[in-house]
Amino acid sequence: MDVTWTVKYITEFIGTALLIILGNGAVANVDLKGTKGNNSGWVIIALGYGFGVMMPALMFGNVSGNHINPAFTLGLAISGLFPWAQVAPYLVAQMLGAMFGQLMVVMVHKPYYLQTENPNHILGSFSTISNVDDGTPTSHKAAWVNGFLNEFLGSFVLFFGAMALTKNYFGSEIVQYATKQGIDGATIQGKLQLGSFTNSGLSVAHLALGFLVMTLVASLGGPTGPGLNPARDLGPRIVHALLPKSVLGEHKGDSKWWYAWVPVVAPILAGIAAIALFKLLYL
Repeated sequence: MDVTWTVKYITEFIGTALLIILGNGAVANVDLKGTKGNNSGWVIIALGYGFGVMMPALMFGNVSGNHINPAFTLGLAISGLFPWAQVAPYLVAQMLGAMFGQLMVVMVHKPYYLQTENPNHILGSFSTISNVDDGTPTSHKAAWVNGFLNEFLGSFVLFFGAMALTKNYFGSEIVQYATKQGIDGATIQGKLQLGSFTNSGLSVAHLALGFLVMTLVASLGGPTGPGLNPARDLGPRIVHALLPKSVLGEHKGDSKWWYAWVPVVAPILAGIAAIALFKLLYL
C-alpha cells in the first residue's frame, strides 16, 4: 500500500494506542477493585496483550509495518532495514500513542481507580513492576537484575519471532523468486500481493504474532509483566506520574522511577541483537 510518511506516523500512533487500550485495559479490568473482571486472572491479561498486538498488525501491517514499539524501530534501523530519517517521527508517534491509549484506559476506569487500595495494582495497569520488589530499597538490585534478564529474554524472542514470521511467511518464496526476476519487491507486496499466496501467508503471520505475544505474557509475565516495549512502559508511566490522586485515588502511590530504565533499555538491546542475528542468518 502506497501511503505518505505522515499517514504512517498517524498509523503508528493509532496502533500503539490500540495496544495500550487492549493490553493495559485488560490489566485494569483484572486488578482494579469493583470491575466485573476483577480477579479474573492472568489469562485475561495475556489475551488482552495478545490481541492488542494482533489487531493492529492485521489492520496496519501493510501501512506502517506496525512497529508500535521503539525497540523494534531502532533494531531495524541499526540493521539497515529501516531508514534513519524516519526513526524519530516513529518513536514520537509511538510514545504519544501509548500515552493517549493510557488516558483512554483511565477515562473508562476512573471509578475503579478510586476504589482500589493497592498502589501496585494501580501502577500495574500503567507500567511494569518487578515482582521481586518488596517496597524497600534493599530489593532494588535484585529487581533490576531479574527484571532486566526477563525483559531481555522476552523481547529477544518477540523480535526474532516477529522477523521470522513476517519475512519467512508461507508464500515469501514467491516474492523472493519474482524479485530475482527483476520485479520490484515493494510493487509485488504493496500492489499485486501475488494473489492468495502472499495475502494468506502474511495474514497468518500477523495472527501468529499476536499468539506469540499472548504466550510470552503467559510464560514470562510472572517476573515483570512483561513490558517488551519501551513506549508501552514509559508512556503510561509518565501518565501515572502526572495524574493527580483526584483521578487515581488516594492510594495512587509512586511511579517507581528507580525501575523505569529496565523496561526501556532491555527491550532496545534485545531488539538490536535479535534483528541483527536474524539478518545474519536469513537475509
